[in-house]
Amino acid sequence: MRKSITLLAVFTFLVQFASAQEFEVGSNVINAGIGLGGYYGGYNTSTESPVFSASYERGVWDMPGPGVISLGGYLGYKRFTYNSSFDNYDYSWSYTTIGARGAYHYTGFDIDNLDVYGGVMASMRIYSGDNYSDLNSRPGASAFVGGRWYFSDSFAGFAEAGYGASFLTLGVSFRF
Repeated sequence: MRKSITLLAVFTFLVQFASAQEFEVGSNVINAGIGLGGYYGGYNTSTESPVFSASYERGVWDMPGPGVISLGGYLGYKRFTYNSSFDNYDYSWSYTTIGARGAYHYTGFDIDNLDVYGGVMASMRIYSGDNYSDLNSRPGASAFVGGRWYFSDSFAGFAEAGYGASFLTLGVSFRF
């Protein structure tokens, strides 16, 4: 318990001195995350892996309001398996998701380390696996909201919630 309190105190102290700039035009960010849930092709009797994802975004337009619009790309992977005790048939399948994302980053908060955003993604889900009638490749769309907390000018933790490849994604971000 004492170590936990000491670590929390040190973390709080260090965060006060971190002063990352807000997301702005010209900012480049790479995210690596692990997502939970999602609606892409599962059944209540199947098991699924988390969504492993990577994305990139670049700040491209200043917006009144205040804010910045970013554009970028997304790559994600999710695997499912189904084991049927009824018909003694097992099969597996996966989706690789490739998409284009756009987001609005709200820059009106007076908190240097915080980047909050919301956006949409148009994607293609590429199916791979056993042949089954209702599983196939198809276009998709999703919406998301998220936030990053910068621990330094180039390193942040992020969380995104939305509808699509996953319902909740947690990970790290690298700004350059």
